[in-house]
Amino acid sequence: MLIAAFLAFDLSALGYLISQRVGALRYILVHNHAPPTGLIESWAALQFADVDADWLVLLAACWGFHVAVDRALGYGLKLGPFTHTHFGVIGRAAGQDT
Repeated sequence: MLIAAFLAFDLSALGYLISQRVGALRYILVHNHAPPTGLIESWAALQFADVDADWLVLLAACWGFHVAVDRALGYGLKLGPFTHTHFGVIGRAAGQDT
C-alpha cells in the first residue's frame, strides 16, 4: 500500500499522453514542494479551529518525500519533453547532442 501511495503522484506524468506541454505542466504542479507546504498550512489553520485533520500531515509527508526522492534521483521539473529537466537532460537523451 505504501508503494502504491508513493507512486500515485507519478500519475501526473500521464499528461504527456495529451501533449508535452500538458504533461510538463501537470508534472510541475505535482512535483514541487508548494502543494505539501499548503497542506501543512491548512492543517495548522484547522488545528487552530479545533478540527482534527491529521491525515493532511500524512499526505503532506508522503507527497514531500516523493518530491525529495525524485530530486535525489535526478528527476527535476520538466521543461517540455520528459527528458528535459531543470537539472539538464536525463536518461538516454543525456548522451546525445540536443
